[in-house]
Amino acid sequence: MKKLLLALPVLLALVASLVGFGREPSGAAAGGTAGITEAPAGSSDSDAILAKAYGERAADLQVEGQGAVVRLMADDEDGSRHQRFIIRLDSGQTLLVAHNIDVAPRIPGLQAGDAVAFRGEYEWSEEGGTIHWTHRDPAGEHVGGWLHHGGRTYQ
Repeated sequence: MKKLLLALPVLLALVASLVGFGREPSGAAAGGTAGITEAPAGSSDSDAILAKAYGERAADLQVEGQGAVVRLMADDEDGSRHQRFIIRLDSGQTLLVAHNIDVAPRIPGLQAGDAVAFRGEYEWSEEGGTIHWTHRDPAGEHVGGWLHHGGRTYQ
């Protein structure tokens, strides 16, 4: 009986590590929102993760996904310059993409209907959310992102 009592804490620790008890959920450890995880571009899970991020008003969440351009917008010239456009995910959710063109190259020839894959940081907005940090961090302090369009990656 004494041996069983000594082994019990070890067994409980093993079970807890297997089910993830006591750990921060993916995304939270990287400054994201608890309970929301990243998904690779093209994954059937990425739209669900972005829908959950919208529902939870998430911020600072690293995400990947893809969508179709539905609207091109004027560049944001206030501070760092950003190429801006809106994409629609397969789920119907829309996202504003704000791509820093002072750090990364502009996507030339982008048109409505074009497919764009992305990795960046999600910020909640009433319209569906914004994806930014779609480039490398020159200081190397932030997770890098990218946009993929027409067989080329912009970062």
